[in-house]
Amino acid sequence: MNANHADQYADLGDDLEILKTTRRAAGAGTWVIGRVAGHKFNALVFPEHADMPEFEWGDSRISKLWVQRLADKTTVVNFDRGWDVRPVTKDAAAIADFLAAGLADYTFRS
Repeated sequence: MNANHADQYADLGDDLEILKTTRRAAGAGTWVIGRVAGHKFNALVFPEHADMPEFEWGDSRISKLWVQRLADKTTVVNFDRGWDVRPVTKDAAAIADFLAAGLADYTFRS
């Protein structure tokens, strides 16, 4: 991200709101539902990295991530153990990167 984009997204996450977390009945994953920057998201995050790297988005410990723009209900990101919808806007990419960088740590903090 260049300096202009970094400035544009400097406040990203200030309005992060976790609405619900639900541990899966089987396995170690936790569903996280929340809002950030005018978008709603659902994510399946894990405390550890996936045994099969293709089931995880990079090093995020996220195996599923859905992001919807609230203004028009458009799905702007969908990762389900692989990309179904790559981020469709710069805002969507910034939100996805923000969640990938810290949602698992936030969810499983000690």
